[in-house]
Amino acid sequence: MYNEVVAALQHGEAELVERARRGDGDAYVALLRPHESVAFRTAYVILGSAEGAEDATQEAFVKAYGALNRFETGRPFRPWLLRIVANEARNYRRSTWRRGALASRAAVEAAFDSTARSAEADVLAAEDRAHLLEAIARLPDGDRLAIVGRYILELSDEESASVLGIKPVAVRVRVWRALGKLRRELGEEVA
Repeated sequence: MYNEVVAALQHGEAELVERARRGDGDAYVALLRPHESVAFRTAYVILGSAEGAEDATQEAFVKAYGALNRFETGRPFRPWLLRIVANEARNYRRSTWRRGALASRAAVEAAFDSTARSAEADVLAAEDRAHLLEAIARLPDGDRLAIVGRYILELSDEESASVLGIKPVAVRVRVWRALGKLRRELGEEVA
């Protein structure tokens, strides 16, 4: 059933890609719409700035439009697009931002549940969140991006691999390695 749904979605995307290649702007907008949020979050994770993420995402969308003729019809569109977004965000960071910024703070904070709690529970949760963010910030770039892609952006191993430009097995290794570092540093079970 899952494979049938994926095939149907890819068929719909393929049709939109073909229309966009012929200059149909509405088709391109329809093609991007389901991916806007994850594209922005991907750029945000890399840049740590909403303004920078907006700029990088928009520039990536423009570049993706120009590269539509190189997109392989029949392949999933989302990983291809996210790779362009990630590359553009990296380029943006290299040109305008100094390295070492905490890129995943907002994505991690947004991932935490904001259900009603007591004031004491809110304080404890904020402390836990701060410790986790600090630990994630200290991870090497590759490990940090693998963790954020896998657990915060909820990308599959294949999608994360495409965004990072590595093989899926390398994503699994980076996630495993990063989780081990977080477990040791935080002294608790991290899943």
